[in-house]
Amino acid sequence: MNVFDALTPLATRRLRASVVSPFAQAYWDRLNDQGYAQSTVRLYLNCLAHFAHWASQQQIELCALDRHIQRFVDWHLPRCRCRPYVQRTRPSVRSALEHFKIVVSDAGVRLDTEPLSQVDEQLLRFDRYLLQMKGLVASTRRRRLVIVRPLASMANDGGCPTPDQLRQFLRQELSRVSAASAGVTTTAVRSYLRFRTFEGDRVEHLLPIVASPANWRLAPQPQTLTPSEVQRLLDAFPPSLPSRLRCYAMVRCLVDLGLRSSEVIALELDHIEWAGGTVRIYKAKSRRADVLPLPQATGAAIAEYIRSERPLTSSRRVFIRHVAPAEVPVAAGIVRRAVREAYQRAGLPYTRVHILRHTLAGRLLSTGGTLKEVADVLRHRELDTSLIYAKIDFARLGAVAMPWPGRQP
Repeated sequence: MNVFDALTPLATRRLRASVVSPFAQAYWDRLNDQGYAQSTVRLYLNCLAHFAHWASQQQIELCALDRHIQRFVDWHLPRCRCRPYVQRTRPSVRSALEHFKIVVSDAGVRLDTEPLSQVDEQLLRFDRYLLQMKGLVASTRRRRLVIVRPLASMANDGGCPTPDQLRQFLRQELSRVSAASAGVTTTAVRSYLRFRTFEGDRVEHLLPIVASPANWRLAPQPQTLTPSEVQRLLDAFPPSLPSRLRCYAMVRCLVDLGLRSSEVIALELDHIEWAGGTVRIYKAKSRRADVLPLPQATGAAIAEYIRSERPLTSSRRVFIRHVAPAEVPVAAGIVRRAVREAYQRAGLPYTRVHILRHTLAGRLLSTGGTLKEVADVLRHRELDTSLIYAKIDFARLGAVAMPWPGRQP
């Protein structure tokens, strides 16, 4: 189908008379190939036609497309007086033009972008250092970059912060976070200073300033669900629930395997050995592959989702989007939202996904498992990480508890 057959005569004229015209058919084909509904395709085409009309008036060049899109969205849309009716909804326009940028780039047009500042270039090198030298996963790297960006910006021209600037930064950051988060902040700052040393900067005198605040990480007791609460959670997926089978299968992975949200979305069809009843977990914090037994209930939930609800796609990921673009795997936020909404439907006063890992650890200990087995199932790199679960091993604690002084025999 020709792209112009889906547009009004006025929108067709606006597209044909602009620099957008040579890319209109490719734009239409891209949206359809990604499985967008026809109503969404027409909406995005009208957004593109609006941009094309403005581009003709401004006589823009595609080589500066990034700047022009930013100007169109941030400056023109709030003041738009274009007639007749045009699409002015900023989220829709922004999404439509992001697709257009990809189409133009795929066509070989070089899109000039703003040059990176010295701070951005330095943080880009820091990110590569964390990946290549430390082997940190993307989520950890992103968090560290967010933490140290204000510190890197304090120094002029990408130079090293002074001791006073470092003290000011730590005082400001640590005053607004908990003790546990303060430890994450100081770890990120020390990592940044070591990176600066790696690049040849003299910052050794700054390291003693970064002292981690006192935090007894084993002090709190892990929060867990009771067996009846776990069952209520698993029963909170009514047949009328949208994407019910996907949500249920993801929650079973959390409850039965103790996976993290990032590990759930990283599951691929090739990672499951159906005949052997095992599953390989990749891209975990340990950055290695771990083989876990696949419980029958978990495998049945995943299989039912694949057979009955998963869209036809070339993606090898198990859990994928059910709306366009369907080839894209679900994000970790989809897993967290599925769990939060299940908590609400079950009437449970919880919100955190990590509680389900604690619950699995407690279940293993209550059935005779050891801390070493808990560490193996949860894929902890160090046994010390699992020591906190000794607090919920009530059977063994009861065996070593001493009589309370003064207790009647």
